[in-house]
Amino acid sequence: MYPAETLDKYEDDGTMPDNLAEFSREVVGHRIITAEQTGRGILITLDNAKRVRLSDGGDCCAYTEVNDFLLHADRIEHVITGVGTTDGFTTWHIYADMGDVLEMSVGWSCGNPFYYAYGFTITVEPDVIVLSESPSRAELETEEMDRG
Repeated sequence: MYPAETLDKYEDDGTMPDNLAEFSREVVGHRIITAEQTGRGILITLDNAKRVRLSDGGDCCAYTEVNDFLLHADRIEHVITGVGTTDGFTTWHIYADMGDVLEMSVGWSCGNPFYYAYGFTITVEPDVIVLSESPSRAELETEEMDRG
């Protein structure tokens, strides 16, 4: 859906495409249950009960951070089919067949080229229990009336 971006060899040493590929491996084929900004990054809970954390990273003048994100709640029922970027890896698009499910605004710089570390630290926290919504009182009363 989004063409692969190519950066000049003086802008990036492959860190940003590597981050994109690693993140894609974790989220493609799943649905987003929740997305929340943390103190230093974003935490995404998926339908497979795993949480994918993109933690801001950097050293000195080199950095990578999630500035903001927009979750399209009307599209979260759709399975993620890909992840792409635009604007020099500053906008990340997590998309499904109906369009973007999640958009992230990302700030980044390699700083003094390739002397300092930058890029996201991507971690997966497995086996999170995702509880379904409990039935409402009205649903329970209706069910009880149907039995009685």
